[in-house]
Amino acid sequence: MSLVIPVRMHFNTQDLWFDPAKSQAMAGDHVVVSTERGTEFGLATRDPFEAPEEEVHGSLKPVLRIATDEDLDRADALAEKGDEAMPTFRQLVTRSGLDMKPVGVEYLFGGERVVCYFSAEERVDFRQLVRDMARELHERIDMRQIGVREEAAIIGGFAHCGQELCCARFGHQFEPVSIRMAKEQDLPLNSTKISGACGRLMCCLRYEFEAYRDFKGRAPKRNAVIETPLGKGKIVEYDTPKEQLTLRLENGKQVRVALADLEASEAAVKTSAELNCPCRPDTAPRAALERLATPEVQLALAELDREMGLVPEETSDASDIFVEPPRPRRRGRNAAPESDQQTTEAPKDEQAEKPATRTRRRRKKRTTEAEAAPAETPKTQPSRPSRRTHTADEGEQANQAQAKAPRRPRHHSTEAASQASTPARHVESEAKPAAKRPRRRPGDHGGERAQQAQQRQQAQQTSQEGGEAPKRRRRRRGGRGKGGAEGQNQASE
Repeated sequence: MSLVIPVRMHFNTQDLWFDPAKSQAMAGDHVVVSTERGTEFGLATRDPFEAPEEEVHGSLKPVLRIATDEDLDRADALAEKGDEAMPTFRQLVTRSGLDMKPVGVEYLFGGERVVCYFSAEERVDFRQLVRDMARELHERIDMRQIGVREEAAIIGGFAHCGQELCCARFGHQFEPVSIRMAKEQDLPLNSTKISGACGRLMCCLRYEFEAYRDFKGRAPKRNAVIETPLGKGKIVEYDTPKEQLTLRLENGKQVRVALADLEASEAAVKTSAELNCPCRPDTAPRAALERLATPEVQLALAELDREMGLVPEETSDASDIFVEPPRPRRRGRNAAPESDQQTTEAPKDEQAEKPATRTRRRRKKRTTEAEAAPAETPKTQPSRPSRRTHTADEGEQANQAQAKAPRRPRHHSTEAASQASTPARHVESEAKPAAKRPRRRPGDHGGERAQQAQQRQQAQQTSQEGGEAPKRRRRRRGGRGKGGAEGQNQASE
């Protein structure tokens, strides 16, 4: 076992182990260490600890001392000097026409050399560039090529999630990342969405890869059908961080159930034993659905219990706020409101003396056919009954006479119209005949035809008594209002 302390330099993405010796350096202390390149300045990221001999490769370089105020000032001055040399480095790279990207310039703490960092896709011949840099900076130049991941870690920046880059914050050891990790986490295979600032696959893809693989090894497969109290459900989505499954029921509703609440049926256990494979749950018990706080699931379970007869029928209770109140009785128009009746309520003696003010409409009693039949008239041919009240004997006699008499045509003669008469309302005596009343029929123009028929009847009676009636002069068509002779003469001419 060896006692080591990890130290991080600015242009080095990985922590290097050093021998703390007697420096008594702790985590967070700036220290001055000795490396193969010379004396450098760094930050202790952890307290000294014992590491196994297998992990320690070779002899460890010692920690010289904990940085003093003078050391901190010198480190700041060297950092500013490296920033000032960066434009010169870019100009010389552009002038030489080399396919490389300048990243940074570092002045070592001991002043031994100046290290220039650059990134390139292929190997670059930078011998002439080193001569030009040494002539411009008057220092010993050391060129070092780094990868794009290290470049992103040195420069720093922010990722798609809005946080600082993992490689610049804490991920100092670059492990391989494959596209399989993105597939296992159900991420879209779009290079712009799963690539980092360096243009490579994001380092964070490997952080949750093991968790996704373990969850999918224990959960039912996607699109698998499992049994639930509400029917069959299909697995449509995974929620790995929460270890939940999204089920789509037969009615189209989606619910989320925890994987720990699912159970494996006897058939699933038997099948896994025969195939020698891990057993996956295939049943969601009622307790798993009852833990859900969604009202739709709770109502569905209550309806299921009601159908199975496990819940008694609900009875109306006075304390239940959902019971409909009794409807008030319908009052008449003359009835006063309840509030007025309560305020103006009189004693019982006075109420007994006062007559009831409520008036009710009395329906007219329908008269029977015998009562509605007209009384028999002295005429031989009775007329149609009118809407008047008669006695029962008169109605029966009128109906019998009407049934025996022949049916009168619609266009009857004037004599039949003159003989027709309506029954009287009250029969005073047999000697006094009933008064004739002209009846109004449809199509008689308000009784004009009846009046004309009556006038013609009177004219016939007068002609029979006093002599012949004056002949009606016929008007011929040919004369235009003139006599017949003139019309004939005009026609002959």
